[in-house]
Amino acid sequence: MREIVLDTETTGFDAEKDDRIVEIGAVELLNHLPTGRTFHVYINPERSMPNEAFEVHGLGDDFLRDKPKFAEIAQDFLDFVADDAKLVIHNAAFDMKFLNAELRRAGHPTLPWTRALDTLAIARERFPGSPASLDALCRRFGVDNSNRELHGALLDSEILAEVYLELIGGRQPDLVLDRPGQEQDVAATDRSTVRRAPRPTPLPPRLTDQEATAHRDFIAKLGDGAVWARYQ
Repeated sequence: MREIVLDTETTGFDAEKDDRIVEIGAVELLNHLPTGRTFHVYINPERSMPNEAFEVHGLGDDFLRDKPKFAEIAQDFLDFVADDAKLVIHNAAFDMKFLNAELRRAGHPTLPWTRALDTLAIARERFPGSPASLDALCRRFGVDNSNRELHGALLDSEILAEVYLELIGGRQPDLVLDRPGQEQDVAATDRSTVRRAPRPTPLPPRLTDQEATAHRDFIAKLGDGAVWARYQ
């Protein structure tokens, strides 16, 4: 099963008017494990970056000016999310609205809403009345988000991948997303190298002599063709 954990950063909140996507980050999961394939791009929004958006993302007009426009990266994005993979998104309505608005402007087909899997909705269902922001879920599950000083689409999608697997029933032991400046604990992640020493003395039998005799008597009543007779 292929899933794409996805996040966008935007200039604001109104996808149908002047606000645009400035960054897309996505992580590919296969059977709930990261494949190492990612999609990450900064986008020229073809408008100025509001001060409040700059404070959230740290992306200014000078940085974005020479980046590709959405129409120039749209096909690469669609190729990455192809094959009807589920799109795992925190507050999916927001990102899907922006992605589909951008795809329409670029003359591409939109993404069906049925492909979106909203981790915000999952969290609210599992923990009603509790905070369900990405930061709150990181605290709940012990997911390291110490590098998340500013909102960044790729980092947020990597963090969300770990949170998502906790939400659906527990993180896989092999899920270690390598992030800049973060060392991996080899002892904790490379379990194939662990070798257990043999017991110094065998464990004593747990059956009593009386129970063993009763079992043999029972097998004898089943006849010579009984399967259990082979293992006495």
